[in-house]
Amino acid sequence: MLDFIYYPVSFILWMWHKVFGFVFGDDNAIAWVLGIVFLTFTVRGILFKPFVNQVRSMKKMQDFAPEIKKIQKKYGNDKQRQAQEMQKLQREHGVNPLGSCLPILLQIPVFIGLVNVLRNFAPGADSNYFFDAAGVASYTNAELFGVNLGEAIRHVAMMGGPDIGQEGWNWSVAPVAFPLLIVASIATHFTARHSVARQNPSSATQQTAVMNKLTLYIFPVGLLVFGAFLPVGMLIYFLANNVWTLGQQRFVYGRIDKEEEAKKAEEKEKRDTLAPKPGQKPQPGQKPQQQKSQQKPQPGQKPAQGSGKKQGKQGESSGEGTPGGGGSNGTSPKGDSSARGGAWAKNGGNQPRQSGQGKKTQGRKRR
Repeated sequence: MLDFIYYPVSFILWMWHKVFGFVFGDDNAIAWVLGIVFLTFTVRGILFKPFVNQVRSMKKMQDFAPEIKKIQKKYGNDKQRQAQEMQKLQREHGVNPLGSCLPILLQIPVFIGLVNVLRNFAPGADSNYFFDAAGVASYTNAELFGVNLGEAIRHVAMMGGPDIGQEGWNWSVAPVAFPLLIVASIATHFTARHSVARQNPSSATQQTAVMNKLTLYIFPVGLLVFGAFLPVGMLIYFLANNVWTLGQQRFVYGRIDKEEEAKKAEEKEKRDTLAPKPGQKPQPGQKPQQQKSQQKPQPGQKPAQGSGKKQGKQGESSGEGTPGGGGSNGTSPKGDSSARGGAWAKNGGNQPRQSGQGKKTQGRKRR
């Protein structure tokens, strides 16, 4: 029924066993262990891109978590409207809820396929999907530190193995199975711990707290307990899968953190380049700020220097004309004499005469 899953899984395992069997020998347990490990790595490598999308999707959901809380609070009594608003918000931010579940969902068929393939490695079997009779005999006879890869601490008939049809405790498997279980449980705990550490506290809910406790403690303990019913080959799969997940998380999270830091540095540099520096001249095409030069001076405030220069220039232009300093018709205006009188009064009557005026008066007396 599920041959479309079993055949691809058995083919990947058969291929890697041939590769390592060429180096260590087909009947060597190391070739089978590495075959199972690289089967796991191959599947996880195929799922690497969906995992990156999952991390980015979760990061976006944490960013607009306050908006989600507002919707939940606003439409607490209307679940249908709440679901519609949540979908609308997710579309606006480009988040696919199924994207975060895709890597986990795709690993389930692989796990089912591997369990079935390893279970069918029974003594005397003619074939096992891509494996022929010689391949089946090679797996059932391979021993790792004196323990067959199909044996478990608590043998269950449905899990297959060399002692198929017999159930009971087999403590001779414990020296190999327990170290694998402990390392796999520790890797599971640290993987969950690394994920929980990156969660945004503002987006935490009661369901999130429950799931964090499950992944941090219940899942590792569950693997440690129920792993006694799994054959050694499956324990190797769990160990390889958890180690890959831990390393993949550190790599992807570190890469995303570097991208965010580079983006923030780029935005800061852009703001710094656009901001004017102290004493910097305006760029070509940039309009300078207009100064309010026409404002009236406050009481006791000295007039600006620019206004005095303008008044001097206006005086010079009005004084142009005949040598007598008058207007164009040769007569001096009344404003000129009053201005001179005011200046003479300020200086106490000791205003120095201009050289040109003295000479002109002397010439008139001689005539």
